[in-house]
Amino acid sequence: MTDVNARAIERKLDRIRSLGLKELRLEWRQLYHCDAPKISRDLLVLGLGYRLQELEHGGLGKATRRKLQSTAKTLRKTGRVGAMPSLSLKPGARLVREWRGRIHTVTVTEDGFEYVGKTYPSLTKIANKITAGHWSGPRFFGLPASGKDRFGKGRRND
Repeated sequence: MTDVNARAIERKLDRIRSLGLKELRLEWRQLYHCDAPKISRDLLVLGLGYRLQELEHGGLGKATRRKLQSTAKTLRKTGRVGAMPSLSLKPGARLVREWRGRIHTVTVTEDGFEYVGKTYPSLTKIANKITAGHWSGPRFFGLPASGKDRFGKGRRND
């Protein structure tokens, strides 16, 4: 972005910051082509600022949009959203883990995970079946942890 474009956006942002609530709602309608949500003035200003920058620089990438759509779908379906996985497993991927001298192989499917001919909804259910204990499935199969798990809290040793 050039300095000229940056200054132009900054001027537009300054103008938006100076608007009253009624004017902000009109600005929202012009930029988003829909009625403004019933949110605070500060959030309207932030949303309009984002939209101006989006129009100038382009929107979110395809991967980010897909992740957001998936999160929204989960929220609509379950009413809650869990931690975002740090790794996306594609159908057909195989996870292999040795446990107490035996090799265990899991195949990622469209519907979940297949282990010894049976489909499971989560890796955790499989890990618990293998160990007869309580394990995080992703941790058991050595997948990268996200959030606080990354620092080894609650880790169990085989």
